[in-house]
Amino acid sequence: MTVKSLDHVNIQTLDVAGTARFFTDVLDLAARPPVPGMDPAQITWMWDREGRPIVHITLPGQTFAEEAEQPIGTGTGPLHHVAFECEGHAAMLSRLESMGLAWRIRDIVQIGLRQIFVREPNGVMLELNYRGE
Repeated sequence: MTVKSLDHVNIQTLDVAGTARFFTDVLDLAARPPVPGMDPAQITWMWDREGRPIVHITLPGQTFAEEAEQPIGTGTGPLHHVAFECEGHAAMLSRLESMGLAWRIRDIVQIGLRQIFVREPNGVMLELNYRGE
C-alpha cells in the first residue's frame, strides 16, 4: 500500500460562506455543494481547476453528528499548515496586498522553491508553493 496524494483538507467553521469566499477570492477555487441537495450553508467543497474538491468547509457536526457540540478545532490543534502547489507568485502577492491580508515569504533557492504563507479566516495557515518561478 502506498499513499498517492493528499485528497482534501476539512476545515470546520461557523462561517461556511465567509470561509468559502476566502478560498474563492484568494486561491481562485470554485465553491460548490458536495452532493446535489446538500445545503451549501452547511457544507461547501472548494474545487481546483482539475475538478478535484481539495478543501471541504463544514459546520461542526456535518461530517460526524456527534461532534456538533464540540468546540471547533478539538482534536486537531497540532495541525500547523496546509500546503498547495501553485503558479503565479507575483500575481498572488498583488492579490494579497490588494485584499489587505498579512503574509510571509520564504525562498528556498537551493531547490528553486518560493513560498507564501497566509492564514485563512479560521486561523489555518496556508503554504502556497511556487516551483521554478
